[in-house]
Amino acid sequence: MRRHAFILCLAACASLQTAAQTPADSIGRVAVADSAATYTTAACTTAATDSVAAIGLKTADQPPADSLIAKSHKKKPFIKRLGGAFVRLFESFSDVDTTYIEPQGYDFAAMVQNTNTYERYRIISEQGNDFSFAPEPKMKFGPYFGWRWLFLGYTVDFNDLKNKSRSTEFDLSLYTAVFGVDLFYRKTGSNYKISRASFDPSYSVNTHPLKNVDFDGINVGIKGFNLYYIFNHRRFSYPAAFSQSTIQRRSAGSWLCGMGYTKHSLKIDWDKLYDTMADRLGEDVASRCMDSNLKMKEIKYTDLSASCGYAYNWVFARNWLAAASVSMALGYKNTTGNGNNDVLSFHDFSMNNFNIDGVGRFGIVWNNMRWFAGMSAIVHSYNYKKTRFSTNSMFGSLNIYFGFNFRKRR
Repeated sequence: MRRHAFILCLAACASLQTAAQTPADSIGRVAVADSAATYTTAACTTAATDSVAAIGLKTADQPPADSLIAKSHKKKPFIKRLGGAFVRLFESFSDVDTTYIEPQGYDFAAMVQNTNTYERYRIISEQGNDFSFAPEPKMKFGPYFGWRWLFLGYTVDFNDLKNKSRSTEFDLSLYTAVFGVDLFYRKTGSNYKISRASFDPSYSVNTHPLKNVDFDGINVGIKGFNLYYIFNHRRFSYPAAFSQSTIQRRSAGSWLCGMGYTKHSLKIDWDKLYDTMADRLGEDVASRCMDSNLKMKEIKYTDLSASCGYAYNWVFARNWLAAASVSMALGYKNTTGNGNNDVLSFHDFSMNNFNIDGVGRFGIVWNNMRWFAGMSAIVHSYNYKKTRFSTNSMFGSLNIYFGFNFRKRR
């Protein structure tokens, strides 16, 4: 009703304006009109004010549109937002060319793995003593469990369950299309053998009686991590070969670069080694040939390295893949050995502490997304040379595995 009154007032005002423009001989009617105009104008003003006020109150009753939108989108709990951000971050690392790589269709994986390990540690002294120690190849079994990029496993050497020096391995791997991280901890037993022994040729000593002699005076440990980056990650899948989290559909290769940190500890009972030499070769040979510079109870190696290499995945049949990867690393090593009364320490930076290391990975995989099986081999080699002695350590593993994936991704 007020809106209609407002419109009528406007019409009345317009008619009064027309009347004001009439000729002068109609003065009486104009005077009446002026009086009416005064009354009507006041009425129009009052009606218009009431209408505007009514419209303003109606508008004030409704909250702004932005406020309604904000209220409809309440904030999620911090933990859920953090978890969502974590998933989105790693999904951003999974951008691949699907004509070459088929992404994993499941969230979880479980498998059983047989691991066969080999190790060799070699120490060469300035006076020509050359000893190599190696345990018998070990067969270990253990379960592994994976979630997308994470793989966690534990293996036990069942042959050493009754032995106090049983071997233990712990591995945690994170694989994406762009980069990978390997964390590892290994502790070997003391069931080593002397695989090789030699002295300076001038001594003319036959060391054959020492070959493959049991020697339990050695204990070895290793821990560290490897981080690597894959350049051609949209077409080459490193995880397809070594974690089964994707499937390589077309052959492709890629350059790799990375960095690593590894710490070795090598404990040797040199008195026991001396007694073994005296028993097998004679006391005179042991006292004459044994280099006193090697009489250290423990040698520790710390290795910081930068690596570069190339990897190739060959798809030779549907669901089948053969992979090979070789990387050379420039490692800076800091070694400490301590004896009874002296300590060999090399804390100061030196160009002589740089040495070339290597790592090779090889594998063959069958994977139809639901089920997978295969084997892979990984070999590491570390070298270090000083004036008084040099060392070479090599260890590797051959893995044979079988598993399946479960719970499809949504």
